[in-house]
Order: sequence, then structure tokens, then C-alpha cells
Amino acid sequence: MPVELKMLGWVVVLGLLQLMLAATLSTAQRGARWNASARDGEVRPLHGVAARMDRAWRNFMETFPFFAALALAVVVAERGSAGTALGAQLYFWSRVVYVPVYAAGIPYLRTLVWLVGMVGLLQMLWGLCG
Repeated sequence: MPVELKMLGWVVVLGLLQLMLAATLSTAQRGARWNASARDGEVRPLHGVAARMDRAWRNFMETFPFFAALALAVVVAERGSAGTALGAQLYFWSRVVYVPVYAAGIPYLRTLVWLVGMVGLLQMLWGLCG
């Protein structure tokens, strides 16, 4: 199996874990009754780590479609290379590191880690189009 597809599988696992973490922290602040409700009306804002994990989850959802599309396109087009494999791994590992860095609230390091993920995506794109 191509590295890009393996990384796609692991990124999906990471996304599911991140979703469960964000949901658990959100429910801890807003309560199980809110979680089980239709969630109509005003929603209390999250704060602290719960808010940061919610934002990290949203950030994941902004970049994941690009990664998934690139991973699939590289494999379908048979454009996989050491560069696209490295790009996929950079994206995955940067997302793994991004979660605890964001949870800890480390601003500049968080941005640097995010940029590493973007480099991974661009490396995959370059391999696909280059």
C-alpha cells in the first residue's frame, strides 16, 4: 500500500481522536444535558483548553480535505514519490504535534507546527503537478 494512503488512514484516526477529545471537553463545560439536547438557542462559549481543542478541531477540518484529495490524487495518478511520501508524513506528524501544542496555548510554536503541515501539503502538490 502506498505511504500516502497509509498516512491518510492514520490522519483519519487522528481526526476521530481529536473530535472525541474536543467533544468530551465541550461536554465537560456545557454539560451532558446540553450535549443530548437539540442545541437550539444560545450556546455558552467554551473557555480554556476546551476552547483551544475546539479551534484545533476546526483547523483540522480546514486542512484535512486538501490532504485527503492530494493523497488520493497522488495514488490514482501514480505520481507517488519519496517527496510525496515525505509530504504526507510531514502533514500527519505536524497534526499530531499540533494538538498538544495548541492545548498548551503556545502561540508561535503552534504556528510553526502548522506551517510544517502546510509544507507537507505543498510537497504533495508539487509531486502531483511537477
